[in-house]
Amino acid sequence: MAVEWCGGDESSGLKWEKSGCGCDWSKGQAEDFRLHSGMVQKLDQKLPVANEYLLLSGGVREGVVDLDLDELNVYARGTDYDMDFTLLVPALKLHDRNQPVTLDMRHSALCHSWLSLRLFDEGTISKWKDCCTIVDHINGATNYFFSPTKVADWFYDSISIVLSEIQKKPQRGMPKVEKVEKNGTIISIILGVGSSRMLYDIVPVVSFKGWPAVAQSWLMENHFWDGKITEEEVISGFYLVPACSYKGKKDNEWRLSFARSEVQLKKCISSSLMQAYQACKAIIIKLLSRPKAISPYHLRSMMLWACDRLPANYLAQEDYAAHFLLGLIDDLQHCLVNKMCPNYFIPQCNMLEHLSEETVMLHARKLSSVRSDPAEHLRTAIEHVKAANRLTLELQRRGSTTTIPSPQSDGGDPNQPDDRLAKKLQQLVTENPGKSISVFINPDDVTRPHFRIDDKFF
Repeated sequence: MAVEWCGGDESSGLKWEKSGCGCDWSKGQAEDFRLHSGMVQKLDQKLPVANEYLLLSGGVREGVVDLDLDELNVYARGTDYDMDFTLLVPALKLHDRNQPVTLDMRHSALCHSWLSLRLFDEGTISKWKDCCTIVDHINGATNYFFSPTKVADWFYDSISIVLSEIQKKPQRGMPKVEKVEKNGTIISIILGVGSSRMLYDIVPVVSFKGWPAVAQSWLMENHFWDGKITEEEVISGFYLVPACSYKGKKDNEWRLSFARSEVQLKKCISSSLMQAYQACKAIIIKLLSRPKAISPYHLRSMMLWACDRLPANYLAQEDYAAHFLLGLIDDLQHCLVNKMCPNYFIPQCNMLEHLSEETVMLHARKLSSVRSDPAEHLRTAIEHVKAANRLTLELQRRGSTTTIPSPQSDGGDPNQPDDRLAKKLQQLVTENPGKSISVFINPDDVTRPHFRIDDKFF
Protein backbone atom coordinates (compact mmCIF):
# COMPACT_ATOMS: atom_id res chain seq x y z
CA MET A 1 0.00 0.00 0.00
CA ALA A 2 1.30 3.45 -0.87
CA VAL A 3 0.65 6.45 1.31
CA GLU A 4 1.55 10.05 0.60
CA TRP A 5 1.62 12.96 2.98
CA CYS A 6 3.08 16.42 3.16
CA GLY A 7 3.70 18.40 6.30
CA GLY A 8 5.32 21.72 6.98
CA ASP A 9 7.19 23.22 9.90
CA GLU A 10 6.66 26.95 9.82
CA SER A 11 9.66 27.67 12.02
CA SER A 12 12.16 25.69 9.96
CA GLY A 13 10.54 25.93 6.54
CA LEU A 14 11.03 22.21 6.03
CA LYS A 15 8.55 20.25 4.00
CA TRP A 16 8.20 16.48 3.75
CA GLU A 17 6.71 14.24 1.11
CA LYS A 18 6.50 10.57 2.00
CA SER A 19 5.62 8.00 -0.63
CA GLY A 20 5.12 4.28 -0.60
CA CYS A 21 5.70 3.68 3.11
CA GLY A 22 2.30 2.55 4.31
CA CYS A 23 3.23 2.66 8.02
CA ASP A 24 1.73 5.28 10.33
CA TRP A 25 4.59 5.17 12.80
CA SER A 26 7.20 5.92 10.10
CA LYS A 27 5.75 9.41 9.94
CA GLY A 28 7.07 9.93 13.46
CA GLN A 29 10.54 8.84 12.33
CA ALA A 30 10.32 11.31 9.45
CA GLU A 31 9.57 14.02 11.98
CA ASP A 32 12.75 13.02 13.84
CA PHE A 33 14.75 13.34 10.64
CA ARG A 34 13.17 16.68 9.96
CA LEU A 35 14.54 17.84 13.32
CA HIS A 36 17.97 16.39 12.56
CA SER A 37 18.05 18.01 9.10
CA GLY A 38 17.08 21.33 10.63
CA MET A 39 20.04 21.00 12.99
CA VAL A 40 22.35 20.22 10.03
CA GLN A 41 21.07 23.36 8.30
CA LYS A 42 21.93 25.44 11.36
CA LEU A 43 25.55 24.23 11.43
CA ASP A 44 26.70 26.31 8.46
CA GLN A 45 23.48 27.33 6.68
CA LYS A 46 24.38 25.32 3.58
CA LEU A 47 21.08 23.45 3.20
CA PRO A 48 18.13 25.47 1.86
CA VAL A 49 16.08 27.02 4.68
CA ALA A 50 12.86 25.99 2.90
CA ASN A 51 13.43 22.41 1.83
CA GLU A 52 11.47 19.39 0.64
CA TYR A 53 12.54 15.81 1.29
CA LEU A 54 11.35 12.62 -0.39
CA LEU A 55 11.06 9.56 1.86
CA LEU A 56 10.80 6.27 -0.05
CA SER A 57 9.90 2.86 1.30
CA GLY A 58 12.83 0.52 0.75
CA GLY A 59 16.56 1.11 0.98
CA VAL A 60 18.94 1.92 -1.85
CA ARG A 61 19.84 -1.76 -2.07
CA GLU A 62 16.20 -2.45 -3.02
CA GLY A 63 16.51 -0.37 -6.19
CA VAL A 64 14.19 2.49 -5.22
CA VAL A 65 16.78 4.92 -6.68
CA ASP A 66 19.24 4.38 -9.52
CA LEU A 67 22.51 4.36 -7.55
CA ASP A 68 25.64 2.24 -7.72
CA LEU A 69 25.54 -0.61 -5.23
CA ASP A 70 29.14 -1.86 -5.38
CA GLU A 71 30.30 0.59 -2.69
CA LEU A 72 27.57 -0.32 -0.20
CA ASN A 73 28.21 -2.47 2.82
CA VAL A 74 26.05 -5.58 2.98
CA TYR A 75 23.18 -5.35 5.47
CA ALA A 76 20.84 -8.28 6.02
CA ARG A 77 17.18 -7.92 6.94
CA GLY A 78 16.57 -9.60 10.25
CA THR A 79 20.24 -9.61 11.25
CA ASP A 80 20.98 -5.87 10.87
CA TYR A 81 17.59 -4.16 10.40
CA ASP A 82 13.85 -4.78 10.22
CA MET A 83 12.63 -2.05 7.86
CA ASP A 84 14.45 0.15 5.36
CA PHE A 85 13.86 3.55 3.80
CA THR A 86 15.61 5.94 1.44
CA LEU A 87 15.63 9.66 2.18
CA LEU A 88 16.51 12.17 -0.55
CA VAL A 89 17.82 15.43 0.97
CA PRO A 90 18.20 18.37 -1.45
CA ALA A 91 21.46 20.24 -0.93
CA LEU A 92 20.49 22.63 -3.72
CA LYS A 93 17.19 23.43 -5.42
CA LEU A 94 16.43 24.87 -8.83
CA HIS A 95 12.99 25.86 -10.12
CA ASP A 96 11.91 25.75 -13.73
CA ARG A 97 11.36 28.88 -15.79
CA ASN A 98 8.37 27.41 -17.63
CA GLN A 99 10.72 25.69 -20.05
CA PRO A 100 12.65 22.39 -20.15
CA VAL A 101 15.66 22.28 -17.85
CA THR A 102 18.92 22.19 -19.85
CA LEU A 103 21.86 20.48 -18.13
CA ASP A 104 25.56 20.53 -18.98
CA MET A 105 26.12 17.07 -20.45
CA ARG A 106 29.17 17.92 -22.57
CA HIS A 107 31.51 16.03 -20.26
CA SER A 108 29.20 13.14 -19.37
CA ALA A 109 27.54 10.02 -20.64
CA LEU A 110 23.79 10.04 -21.24
CA CYS A 111 21.69 10.31 -18.05
CA HIS A 112 24.56 12.11 -16.31
CA SER A 113 25.61 15.73 -15.93
CA TRP A 114 28.05 18.10 -14.31
CA LEU A 115 26.50 20.97 -12.37
CA SER A 116 28.02 24.43 -12.55
CA LEU A 117 27.20 26.84 -9.73
CA ARG A 118 26.94 29.61 -12.33
CA LEU A 119 23.23 28.77 -12.26
CA PHE A 120 23.08 30.08 -8.69
CA ASP A 121 23.57 33.41 -6.95
CA GLU A 122 26.83 34.59 -5.36
CA GLY A 123 25.63 33.72 -1.88
CA THR A 124 25.07 30.09 -2.85
CA ILE A 125 28.47 29.91 -4.57
CA SER A 126 30.17 31.32 -1.47
CA LYS A 127 28.50 28.76 0.82
CA TRP A 128 29.34 25.74 -1.33
CA LYS A 129 32.83 26.61 -2.67
CA ASP A 130 34.45 24.05 -0.42
CA CYS A 131 32.24 21.31 -1.94
CA CYS A 132 33.20 22.10 -5.54
CA THR A 133 35.90 21.23 -8.02
CA ILE A 134 37.37 24.31 -9.65
CA VAL A 135 38.07 24.82 -13.35
CA ASP A 136 40.00 27.91 -14.46
CA HIS A 137 39.36 29.04 -18.02
CA ILE A 138 41.83 30.65 -20.40
CA ASN A 139 39.93 33.95 -20.21
CA GLY A 140 40.57 34.10 -16.47
CA ALA A 141 37.07 33.07 -15.38
CA THR A 142 36.65 30.46 -12.65
CA ASN A 143 33.91 27.86 -12.78
CA TYR A 144 32.80 25.95 -9.69
CA PHE A 145 31.36 22.49 -10.32
CA PHE A 146 29.24 20.98 -7.54
CA SER A 147 31.03 17.79 -6.51
CA PRO A 148 28.90 14.79 -5.44
CA THR A 149 31.77 13.20 -3.50
CA LYS A 150 32.62 16.39 -1.62
CA VAL A 151 28.96 17.07 -0.87
CA ALA A 152 28.60 13.53 0.50
CA ASP A 153 31.71 13.99 2.68
CA TRP A 154 30.34 17.27 4.05
CA PHE A 155 26.92 15.75 4.70
CA TYR A 156 28.35 12.74 6.51
CA ASP A 157 30.48 14.98 8.74
CA SER A 158 27.49 17.22 9.50
CA ILE A 159 25.13 14.33 10.23
CA SER A 160 27.77 12.77 12.52
CA ILE A 161 28.11 16.02 14.49
CA VAL A 162 24.35 16.36 14.92
CA LEU A 163 23.85 12.74 15.97
CA SER A 164 26.76 13.01 18.42
CA GLU A 165 25.15 16.06 20.04
CA ILE A 166 21.80 14.30 20.26
CA GLN A 167 23.35 11.24 21.90
CA LYS A 168 25.00 13.45 24.54
CA LYS A 169 21.57 14.70 25.60
CA PRO A 170 19.12 11.88 24.89
CA GLN A 171 15.44 12.74 25.13
CA ARG A 172 12.56 10.47 25.96
CA GLY A 173 11.01 8.96 22.84
CA MET A 174 13.97 9.70 20.56
CA PRO A 175 15.28 6.69 18.59
CA LYS A 176 18.62 5.16 19.53
CA VAL A 177 21.40 5.54 16.97
CA GLU A 178 22.86 2.06 16.49
CA LYS A 179 25.05 2.63 13.44
CA VAL A 180 26.18 5.48 11.16
CA GLU A 181 28.22 4.59 8.08
CA LYS A 182 29.25 6.28 4.88
CA ASN A 183 28.84 3.98 1.89
CA GLY A 184 30.32 5.82 -1.07
CA THR A 185 28.08 8.88 -1.45
CA ILE A 186 25.30 7.45 0.74
CA ILE A 187 24.98 7.81 4.50
CA SER A 188 23.39 4.75 6.11
CA ILE A 189 21.89 5.10 9.59
CA ILE A 190 20.33 2.32 11.66
CA LEU A 191 18.01 3.54 14.39
CA GLY A 192 16.53 1.54 17.23
CA VAL A 193 12.84 2.33 17.51
CA GLY A 194 11.32 0.41 20.37
CA SER A 195 12.20 -3.19 19.59
CA SER A 196 12.66 -2.61 15.85
CA ARG A 197 15.62 -1.37 13.84
CA MET A 198 15.13 1.05 10.97
CA LEU A 199 17.69 1.44 8.19
CA TYR A 200 17.73 4.86 6.51
CA ASP A 201 19.86 5.41 3.43
CA ILE A 202 20.27 9.19 3.23
CA VAL A 203 21.18 10.58 -0.19
CA PRO A 204 22.23 14.21 -0.79
CA VAL A 205 20.70 15.36 -4.07
CA VAL A 206 20.06 18.39 -6.26
CA SER A 207 16.33 18.98 -6.69
CA PHE A 208 14.74 20.44 -9.84
CA LYS A 209 11.20 21.53 -10.49
CA GLY A 210 10.21 20.93 -14.10
CA TRP A 211 11.50 18.41 -16.61
CA PRO A 212 14.93 17.91 -18.25
CA ALA A 213 15.25 18.75 -21.93
CA VAL A 214 17.05 15.44 -22.58
CA ALA A 215 13.87 13.56 -21.58
CA GLN A 216 11.46 15.81 -23.45
CA SER A 217 10.86 13.35 -26.31
CA TRP A 218 9.67 10.72 -23.79
CA LEU A 219 6.63 12.88 -23.11
CA MET A 220 5.61 12.64 -26.78
CA GLU A 221 5.18 8.86 -26.62
CA ASN A 222 2.15 6.85 -25.50
CA HIS A 223 2.47 5.34 -22.02
CA PHE A 224 0.55 2.94 -19.79
CA TRP A 225 -0.24 5.71 -17.32
CA ASP A 226 -2.03 7.91 -19.89
CA GLY A 227 -5.48 8.76 -18.56
CA LYS A 228 -4.76 7.30 -15.11
CA ILE A 229 -2.67 10.15 -13.75
CA THR A 230 -1.97 13.57 -15.20
CA GLU A 231 1.20 14.58 -16.97
CA GLU A 232 1.66 17.30 -14.36
CA GLU A 233 1.88 14.61 -11.66
CA VAL A 234 4.52 12.68 -13.60
CA ILE A 235 6.77 15.60 -14.55
CA SER A 236 6.60 17.63 -11.34
CA GLY A 237 10.35 17.37 -10.81
CA PHE A 238 13.54 15.33 -10.97
CA TYR A 239 16.85 14.98 -9.16
CA LEU A 240 20.56 14.74 -9.67
CA VAL A 241 21.86 11.95 -7.42
CA PRO A 242 25.52 11.35 -6.51
CA ALA A 243 26.47 8.59 -8.97
CA CYS A 244 28.62 8.62 -12.08
CA SER A 245 28.67 6.71 -15.34
CA TYR A 246 30.92 3.72 -15.98
CA LYS A 247 33.80 5.91 -17.25
CA GLY A 248 32.73 9.17 -15.63
CA LYS A 249 34.55 11.35 -13.10
CA LYS A 250 33.24 10.60 -9.62
CA ASP A 251 34.17 14.02 -8.31
CA ASN A 252 32.07 15.88 -10.89
CA GLU A 253 29.39 13.68 -12.38
CA TRP A 254 25.79 13.38 -11.14
CA ARG A 255 23.10 10.99 -12.41
CA LEU A 256 19.58 12.01 -13.39
CA SER A 257 16.94 10.41 -11.18
CA PHE A 258 13.19 10.33 -11.73
CA ALA A 259 12.32 8.92 -8.30
CA ARG A 260 9.45 11.35 -7.82
CA SER A 261 7.91 10.34 -11.15
CA GLU A 262 8.37 6.64 -10.40
CA VAL A 263 6.36 7.05 -7.21
CA GLN A 264 3.46 8.32 -9.31
CA LEU A 265 3.81 5.60 -11.95
CA LYS A 266 3.75 2.87 -9.31
CA LYS A 267 0.14 3.82 -8.57
CA CYS A 268 -0.79 2.58 -12.06
CA ILE A 269 0.88 -0.85 -11.83
CA SER A 270 -1.33 -3.83 -11.03
CA SER A 271 -0.83 -5.71 -7.77
CA SER A 272 -0.14 -8.99 -9.62
CA LEU A 273 2.67 -7.42 -11.64
CA MET A 274 4.11 -5.86 -8.50
CA GLN A 275 4.00 -9.27 -6.83
CA ALA A 276 5.88 -10.75 -9.79
CA TYR A 277 8.45 -7.95 -9.61
CA GLN A 278 9.04 -8.53 -5.88
CA ALA A 279 9.39 -12.27 -6.45
CA CYS A 280 11.77 -11.82 -9.38
CA LYS A 281 13.87 -9.39 -7.37
CA ALA A 282 14.03 -11.83 -4.45
CA ILE A 283 15.19 -14.64 -6.75
CA ILE A 284 17.80 -13.01 -8.93
CA ILE A 285 19.31 -9.91 -7.37
CA LYS A 286 21.81 -11.63 -5.08
CA LEU A 287 22.42 -14.26 -7.72
CA LEU A 288 23.46 -11.65 -10.32
CA SER A 289 25.05 -9.04 -8.06
CA ARG A 290 28.64 -10.31 -8.44
CA PRO A 291 30.37 -9.47 -10.63
CA LYS A 292 28.46 -6.20 -10.84
CA ALA A 293 25.91 -6.35 -13.64
CA ILE A 294 22.23 -6.29 -12.76
CA SER A 295 20.70 -4.10 -10.05
CA PRO A 296 17.12 -3.99 -8.77
CA TYR A 297 16.72 -0.71 -10.65
CA HIS A 298 17.35 -2.48 -13.98
CA LEU A 299 14.56 -4.89 -13.15
CA ARG A 300 12.26 -2.00 -12.21
CA SER A 301 12.97 -0.36 -15.59
CA MET A 302 12.10 -3.58 -17.42
CA MET A 303 8.82 -3.73 -15.53
CA LEU A 304 7.94 -0.18 -16.62
CA TRP A 305 8.75 -1.04 -20.23
CA ALA A 306 6.51 -4.09 -19.90
CA CYS A 307 3.66 -1.87 -18.76
CA ASP A 308 4.05 0.25 -21.89
CA ARG A 309 4.18 -2.76 -24.21
CA LEU A 310 1.36 -4.94 -22.93
CA PRO A 311 -2.41 -4.45 -23.21
CA ALA A 312 -3.94 -2.96 -20.08
CA ASN A 313 -6.55 -5.73 -19.83
CA TYR A 314 -3.81 -8.37 -19.80
CA LEU A 315 -1.84 -6.57 -17.07
CA ALA A 316 -5.01 -6.25 -15.01
CA GLN A 317 -5.41 -10.04 -14.68
CA GLU A 318 -5.33 -10.72 -10.94
CA ASP A 319 -4.16 -14.33 -11.20
CA TYR A 320 -1.33 -13.78 -13.71
CA ALA A 321 1.52 -13.12 -11.26
CA ALA A 322 3.27 -16.35 -12.29
CA HIS A 323 2.98 -15.44 -15.99
CA PHE A 324 4.45 -12.03 -15.26
CA LEU A 325 7.28 -13.51 -13.22
CA LEU A 326 8.34 -15.84 -16.05
CA GLY A 327 8.07 -12.94 -18.44
CA LEU A 328 10.34 -10.73 -16.33
CA ILE A 329 12.94 -13.53 -16.15
CA ASP A 330 12.79 -13.95 -19.93
CA ASP A 331 13.07 -10.22 -20.50
CA LEU A 332 16.03 -10.01 -18.17
CA GLN A 333 17.73 -12.78 -20.12
CA HIS A 334 16.98 -10.91 -23.34
CA CYS A 335 18.52 -7.72 -21.93
CA LEU A 336 21.63 -9.55 -20.78
CA VAL A 337 22.26 -11.40 -24.03
CA ASN A 338 21.90 -8.18 -26.01
CA LYS A 339 23.57 -5.94 -23.41
CA MET A 340 20.59 -3.62 -23.80
CA CYS A 341 18.45 -2.10 -21.06
CA PRO A 342 17.24 1.40 -21.94
CA ASN A 343 16.49 3.88 -19.19
CA TYR A 344 12.70 4.21 -19.08
CA PHE A 345 12.70 8.02 -19.17
CA ILE A 346 15.73 8.47 -21.46
CA PRO A 347 15.57 5.45 -23.82
CA GLN A 348 18.69 6.46 -25.71
CA CYS A 349 20.65 5.69 -22.52
CA ASN A 350 21.57 2.00 -22.45
CA MET A 351 22.27 1.03 -18.83
CA LEU A 352 24.04 -2.24 -19.74
CA GLU A 353 26.32 -1.18 -22.60
CA HIS A 354 29.43 -1.32 -20.38
CA LEU A 355 29.12 -5.04 -19.58
CA SER A 356 31.85 -7.37 -20.81
CA GLU A 357 31.01 -10.47 -22.83
CA GLU A 358 32.43 -12.63 -20.04
CA THR A 359 30.11 -11.06 -17.44
CA VAL A 360 27.12 -11.35 -19.76
CA MET A 361 27.66 -15.04 -20.42
CA LEU A 362 28.28 -15.79 -16.73
CA HIS A 363 25.00 -14.18 -15.68
CA ALA A 364 23.10 -15.58 -18.67
CA ARG A 365 24.07 -19.11 -17.53
CA LYS A 366 22.95 -18.33 -13.97
CA LEU A 367 19.64 -16.99 -15.26
CA SER A 368 19.12 -20.04 -17.46
CA SER A 369 19.46 -22.16 -14.32
CA VAL A 370 16.75 -20.08 -12.65
CA ARG A 371 14.52 -20.33 -15.72
CA SER A 372 14.84 -24.12 -15.81
CA ASP A 373 13.37 -24.43 -12.30
CA PRO A 374 11.96 -21.05 -11.20
CA ALA A 375 9.61 -22.55 -8.62
CA GLU A 376 12.47 -24.07 -6.62
CA HIS A 377 14.42 -20.80 -6.69
CA LEU A 378 11.31 -18.94 -5.56
CA ARG A 379 10.77 -21.34 -2.67
CA THR A 380 14.40 -20.80 -1.60
CA ALA A 381 13.85 -17.03 -1.67
CA ILE A 382 10.67 -17.44 0.39
CA GLU A 383 12.56 -19.46 3.00
CA HIS A 384 15.19 -16.73 3.26
CA VAL A 385 12.48 -14.13 3.85
CA LYS A 386 10.79 -16.29 6.48
CA ALA A 387 14.12 -16.91 8.22
CA ALA A 388 14.75 -13.15 8.38
CA ASN A 389 11.27 -12.62 9.78
CA ARG A 390 11.75 -15.26 12.46
CA LEU A 391 15.02 -13.63 13.49
CA THR A 392 13.35 -10.21 13.63
CA LEU A 393 10.47 -11.49 15.75
CA GLU A 394 12.85 -13.30 18.09
CA LEU A 395 14.92 -10.13 18.60
CA GLN A 396 11.73 -8.15 19.19
CA ARG A 397 10.50 -10.66 21.79
CA ARG A 398 13.80 -10.41 23.62
CA GLY A 399 13.72 -6.62 23.58
CA SER A 400 10.08 -5.88 24.33
CA THR A 401 6.76 -7.55 24.82
CA THR A 402 5.19 -4.87 22.61
CA THR A 403 6.44 -5.26 19.09
CA ILE A 404 6.04 -3.33 15.88
CA PRO A 405 5.09 -5.77 13.12
CA SER A 406 7.67 -6.18 10.39
CA PRO A 407 6.44 -5.30 6.91
CA GLN A 408 8.02 -8.54 5.68
CA SER A 409 6.19 -10.79 8.15
CA ASP A 410 4.64 -13.97 6.82
CA GLY A 411 1.16 -12.48 6.70
CA GLY A 412 2.05 -8.83 6.35
CA ASP A 413 3.11 -7.73 2.88
CA PRO A 414 0.95 -8.63 -0.12
CA ASN A 415 3.88 -7.90 -2.44
CA GLN A 416 6.06 -10.66 -0.97
CA PRO A 417 6.29 -13.96 -2.88
CA ASP A 418 4.43 -16.89 -1.35
CA ASP A 419 4.03 -20.62 -1.87
CA ARG A 420 0.92 -20.23 -4.00
CA LEU A 421 2.91 -18.29 -6.60
CA ALA A 422 5.61 -20.97 -6.56
CA LYS A 423 3.01 -23.67 -7.23
CA LYS A 424 1.46 -21.71 -10.08
CA LEU A 425 4.92 -21.12 -11.52
CA GLN A 426 5.70 -24.83 -11.46
CA GLN A 427 2.42 -25.57 -13.24
CA LEU A 428 3.18 -23.13 -16.04
CA VAL A 429 6.69 -24.50 -16.56
CA THR A 430 5.42 -28.09 -16.58
CA GLU A 431 2.65 -27.33 -19.09
CA ASN A 432 4.98 -25.40 -21.43
CA PRO A 433 8.32 -27.27 -21.46
CA GLY A 434 11.11 -25.26 -23.10
CA LYS A 435 8.78 -22.41 -24.00
CA SER A 436 9.06 -18.73 -23.21
CA ILE A 437 6.23 -16.84 -21.53
CA SER A 438 7.39 -13.28 -22.04
CA VAL A 439 6.10 -10.00 -20.78
CA PHE A 440 7.43 -8.25 -23.86
CA ILE A 441 6.58 -10.83 -26.51
CA ASN A 442 2.97 -11.73 -27.28
CA PRO A 443 1.58 -12.96 -23.95
CA ASP A 444 -0.98 -15.13 -25.71
CA ASP A 445 1.68 -17.05 -27.64
CA VAL A 446 4.07 -19.23 -25.61
CA THR A 447 5.41 -21.16 -28.60
CA ARG A 448 8.35 -18.88 -29.42
CA PRO A 449 11.93 -19.94 -28.61
CA HIS A 450 13.31 -18.80 -25.29
CA PHE A 451 16.16 -16.71 -26.78
CA ARG A 452 14.21 -15.16 -29.65
CA ILE A 453 15.11 -11.51 -30.28
CA ASP A 454 12.03 -9.44 -30.98
CA ASP A 455 12.68 -6.49 -33.31
CA LYS A 456 9.99 -4.55 -31.49
CA PHE A 457 11.46 -5.17 -28.07
CA PHE A 458 12.36 -1.55 -27.44
